[in-house]
Amino acid sequence: MAIYLMGDLQGCDAPLARLLEQADFSPSRDTLHVLGDLVNRGPDSTATLRRLAALGDSARCLLGNHDLHLLAVIHGVRKPGRRDTLGDLLAAPDLPALTDWLRHLRLADRVRYGEQDILMVHAGVLPQWDADAVESLAGEVEAVLRGPDLPTFMSTMYGNEPAAWNDALRGADRLRVVVNALTRLRFCSAQGVMDFGSSDAPENAPDGLVPWFEVPGRRTAGVTVAFGHWSQLGLLERPGLLGLDTGCVWGGCLSAVRLGSTAAANEILQVHCEQSQAPGEG
Repeated sequence: MAIYLMGDLQGCDAPLARLLEQADFSPSRDTLHVLGDLVNRGPDSTATLRRLAALGDSARCLLGNHDLHLLAVIHGVRKPGRRDTLGDLLAAPDLPALTDWLRHLRLADRVRYGEQDILMVHAGVLPQWDADAVESLAGEVEAVLRGPDLPTFMSTMYGNEPAAWNDALRGADRLRVVVNALTRLRFCSAQGVMDFGSSDAPENAPDGLVPWFEVPGRRTAGVTVAFGHWSQLGLLERPGLLGLDTGCVWGGCLSAVRLGSTAAANEILQVHCEQSQAPGEG
């Protein structure tokens, strides 16, 4: 049995197929965790979702910002953007089944393998949250995504405020902060005030901001956090951190990690992506 963690796909089905082949992935034996942004900007979101859904319980995928955008478009809350590549998917005959599959995905997941305890999110976590809080808060949003009030939730999901966590938050504001942190976060202040104006590399952080994972006293520092979303960051392997968005859709690589019993035993797998789009928001 092998466990794989994979970075952003964004509709790049061909590299996904090649990486699964390179890994000799077997749905009856192995488990694949995809860290969100399954669709959009790449050439074949439809085939990507069909492939992942067909893997059944052996594929455990997270929702990223592009996946939530797709759900918002499907429910009439947003219109497709100029750079979106969702047309074929929106016209697919099996869109209802794929939509139902999407809305049952998670916003955070956790895997323990050997000595490793890994918390998985698409983008980041706020410094006030420990791993248990991340899973609990993600579960609050997941319950709404799977329930009858999904269109109403989608209509209130977008916005940058509140910009920081407060335990007293309730309703739409509470859920919006959770969604923004788990699917959009890159930079924040030392107090955990989120900023969404920059997708640049960490060395070009705006004044007064740091990458979310460099906030002193971050309460998830006791586990390994695996994430995607940040193509300008590239492959990041540090004690307690795995960044796996290596810009496949922008002409980079699709990256995955085969977990070992210890972090030192992890194995990186990569395939080149033939996409040649200009870099953009991940």
